[in-house]
Amino acid sequence: MKTDYQPFISALLAYAVQRDVHPEKLCRLAGIAFDKLKAGNLKSIQQTQMDHLWLNVINLTGDPLFGLHFGESLQLSALGVVGEIIKSSTNVGEALTIASTLVPLITPMIGISITHNNDAFIVHFDCLDKQQEKQAIYKQTLDLLMVFVIHELDGLILEKIRPMKIKYKNNISDINVKEYTRIMRNQPQRSKLENSITFPALYWNEPILSSNYELQKILVKQHQELLIQSSSKNTFQAKIFNYLLANSYLGLVSIEQIAANFNVSARTLQRRLKLEGVSFQQVADEARKTLSIQYLSAGEYSVKQVSHMLGYNEISAFTRTFKRWTGMAPSGFRKQDG
Repeated sequence: MKTDYQPFISALLAYAVQRDVHPEKLCRLAGIAFDKLKAGNLKSIQQTQMDHLWLNVINLTGDPLFGLHFGESLQLSALGVVGEIIKSSTNVGEALTIASTLVPLITPMIGISITHNNDAFIVHFDCLDKQQEKQAIYKQTLDLLMVFVIHELDGLILEKIRPMKIKYKNNISDINVKEYTRIMRNQPQRSKLENSITFPALYWNEPILSSNYELQKILVKQHQELLIQSSSKNTFQAKIFNYLLANSYLGLVSIEQIAANFNVSARTLQRRLKLEGVSFQQVADEARKTLSIQYLSAGEYSVKQVSHMLGYNEISAFTRTFKRWTGMAPSGFRKQDG
């Protein structure tokens, strides 16, 4: 498979913007032509350029867990491979099998293989270059892929999955264990043999929600272009708003999760927003409004489905809130827009 790093680099730059790193500067430091990347005609990327990209983004963000946090934010939609998966998959097992063949779009250092039995299925992350195994870039990429798999399963079936077991060959410091456990939803275990994630077998045949992913692909593409082209809009409010949109496939995440992803405390996040004259609840409310209008305008979902996707437990609560936003009931808005 020919490696095309452009979608991955674009996704990384979009996330770097959220972390207060200018994409053009990052590309310049890595020796990557930013203008060609934006135009989509960057012909080739060398592995050394990818290495420099990783090292510089870690340095500029001051986040030693950048790969972990990036994986929490990254979506298949941003890599441009959703179509290949959903047109060939009906369930999680098929989607994972196909996705494992697309890992070279992210890295040549790690491969994914899958084993399963009656009780569980295990996703193995295999080192393809033993010389790289002790390098910082390898560890960042491994973190990225492992958390990416967990969170993408969420998006495929719209359910928050908790792995049965996580095995790591890399050492995780006591300081970082809490953050790994938060993001991976289980505390990683030290292993001498493998990096792997074990999931309950019941998810293997779970149907994937391809229609939701088609819409998400459109939203993420628009979001990604906005971040790269509008990097001058450097308000913290805009970064939180964009993060909420990009991570909308399971409703809106909590303030604690967002704060951890930005490497700050929830209190600091609230204080920075207050300095810009806005509260977290106001930003979250605006993101929900934007998403609800996008979903209803797409015309593919019932009001009940939209309510669920936005994290409302009761359709009546969503209806009341939507009326407050627009002066109309969701059903009436959908008919008018259609």
